[in-house]
Amino acid sequence: MQITLELPDDVAIRAQNAGLLTVEAVQNLLEEAMRRAAGRKLLSMAERLHAAGIPPMDETELEELIHKVRIARKNNAGCA
Repeated sequence: MQITLELPDDVAIRAQNAGLLTVEAVQNLLEEAMRRAAGRKLLSMAERLHAAGIPPMDETELEELIHKVRIARKNNAGCA
C-alpha cells in the first residue's frame, strides 16, 4: 500500500533528518502506536470489568476460555 502524507515543511525536514520517513521507520511508528492503542483498550476493559464487580479469571479459566474460542472459530471457519 502506498500512502501520501502532507506535512508542514519544518516537520517533514526534521522527520527526514531523523530518519523517520523511511518505510521501515513509518512501519515501526505505526506498529508501536497500534500496540499502545491495544494496551489502552485492554486497560480500559479491565477497569470496566472491575467497576462492574466481575472477578478476574484465574489462569486455568482463561486457558479454558481461549480453548473454547479457538474451537468455535475453527468450527465456524469450516462452515464458511
